Amino acid sequence: MYAENIQRSVRRIDNPSIHQGINALHCARQLIAPGDWAFNDPFLLMAEDWFPKGVFDTHPHRGMETVTFVLEGHLEHVDNHGNGGVIQPGDAQWMTAGRGILHNEVPVAKETVHLLQLWVNLPAADKMVEPRYQDLIGSDMPRRQLDGVDIRVFSGVSGGVVAPTLNYAKVTVLDIRMQPGRGYEEQIPGDYNVFLHILEGEGTVGPDKQPVQAGQVVWMARPETGDPSGILMSSGSAGMRVFLAGGLPLREPVVARGPFVMNTAEQIAQAYQDFRSGAFGA
Repeated sequence: MYAENIQRSVRRIDNPSIHQGINALHCARQLIAPGDWAFNDPFLLMAEDWFPKGVFDTHPHRGMETVTFVLEGHLEHVDNHGNGGVIQPGDAQWMTAGRGILHNEVPVAKETVHLLQLWVNLPAADKMVEPRYQDLIGSDMPRRQLDGVDIRVFSGVSGGVVAPTLNYAKVTVLDIRMQPGRGYEEQIPGDYNVFLHILEGEGTVGPDKQPVQAGQVVWMARPETGDPSGILMSSGSAGMRVFLAGGLPLREPVVARGPFVMNTAEQIAQAYQDFRSGAFGA
């Protein structure tokens, strides 16, 4: 028991815009831009995408994890390790690329899928682990229900409710739905780097009640202590839905190129060589 809980203030609010993606069928919003590795740590990037079948093709990854959270539509997943299935609205897929994987994510016919994809860095010691796939069904995830607030725990812990998700980096991911005019405080370790993506509605965040609205990414201040810290949220007249992610920074070098994220340029070169030589598999 600690004498006083640290209340996190808002550090920064981003207002990313929607733009055309890789072709005219693809709309995207870059919620977390790659490159500012120290600020984002242990997260690498986050994208919001709208796309039909035929936009993406089979592609490789190494050295990181992807968390794909489906908001609308149905997404078929397949990889070269025998995993496959359909991710439905409210579900997530946690894929550990590890030493190397080939995969594709394809909307079912005649549907446009709306999703979030978060890239989580793997610790240097775990960059070359065996690939792993975790299917996180929203209705099966551990759940907290408070007065007008519903929290699904996709990774980590919330209020003593623990997700079964297997992690290499310490990461908490929550889907928080607040009815109109509700207040809520999420407890999270003070040394975690935390951001909120406002999925729906509007409200306030932090002890100084910073106004937030749908589409924004809200970065919270870092107390830089392992003691518990509080993140205060209040919903407005339309309610509010929040995607919250927090993780313990790795504080390791990051070298990224395309779909590969390693610690040195030599490791990136080796990843491309392994991919081209067929070492990732068929």
